[in-house]
Amino acid sequence: LKMPVGQPFMSSSYQVAPGRIPRPGEGWWPAPGQWYNNLTGGMNTSMNIIFYGTYNHFRDDTNPAEQDYWSDAISYNRQLNGSHFGKFHKYRVEWEVPEEASKKNNYTKSYGYIRWFLDGETVLEVKGEGLNASGTGAEISSEPMYMLLNTAISSQWGFPEKCPSNCPCKTYNCRGGYGETCGFSEGFCDMINKPVEYKINYVRVYQDKNDPKQKVGCSTPERPTRKFIEAHKEKYMQKGDLQPLKPIQNGGGECSVAAPMNATLPQSCGGTTRGKCDVSRNPPTCSCLSNWTGPYCLSQVAYDDVIWDPVETLADLGFRGPNLKGPMGVMLAAFILFAVTVAPIVFNNKKKRRSRKGYSRVPDYERLVGA
Repeated sequence: LKMPVGQPFMSSSYQVAPGRIPRPGEGWWPAPGQWYNNLTGGMNTSMNIIFYGTYNHFRDDTNPAEQDYWSDAISYNRQLNGSHFGKFHKYRVEWEVPEEASKKNNYTKSYGYIRWFLDGETVLEVKGEGLNASGTGAEISSEPMYMLLNTAISSQWGFPEKCPSNCPCKTYNCRGGYGETCGFSEGFCDMINKPVEYKINYVRVYQDKNDPKQKVGCSTPERPTRKFIEAHKEKYMQKGDLQPLKPIQNGGGECSVAAPMNATLPQSCGGTTRGKCDVSRNPPTCSCLSNWTGPYCLSQVAYDDVIWDPVETLADLGFRGPNLKGPMGVMLAAFILFAVTVAPIVFNNKKKRRSRKGYSRVPDYERLVGA
């Protein structure tokens, strides 16, 4: 039985590792006990039986039986049609993180969930209870995340296909001859060779400010990312790096005075409202206006309302410095001034006298001559 969903499709996928054993084979529907429970698909959707995940093997493995592992892709595909490429549609994800049992939730553990929607209709719901029951240690992720928007064009459009018998499938080039185009799916090069636009009207993130589990930031008390990276710097640094966490670059990208200044381009430093091309430098580089940053001034200056993981100070360790206000402060300042000026002079004189101890004074030269 084949999947009822074909190209084009929307993929909703949650990937976990290590994967399940036993597991279904690609192209086969899972037998009881081979896949995850508590998965709910919506209208015009189907489990993606073409891709269940990947077997991970690394060249430097010394013990493949212990080091190799499967990673699972829990995926459902939603059928699309021409209307999804001609006008805007709403794609939505709801993410609820797990929560350990405690007094505030009546000692009831929650496993969280992830839900995908298209124009308000359910595509897939993954419940944490099903991940927990798998016994692999998988769970709904609670790590801080960021959103990545890209075209993600695959040479096979998400459906792996066997190489045709008369095709070498060694080089893929839509502008080449038959030997370089035969490995692509039918119609792929026609799509690539035409002007393609990926338009996004808006991206909105909603969170419940009254829910302590929902926090904005890449380093939270539950997941102190900054502290972990600083404690394992060698894992996050490449050759030539001085620090793993780098500050955001403000300007400095190479620009061109020939670029249209009213266009939002890297060469024009984002246009006249975001930055300017400083020709006094050689080569000319971008200088960002207020509220804009990045090498080419293309990103807005942003901040988190709450810093969940501030840099520690001595005060965090319980150290409190002296109060320098009032008469006591004046006396302390005078003592410090005395200590750093007069005391070194006295100590130096004592050191000189100490160095002469045990030696007799040399007689005057005139008295020696007269003798």
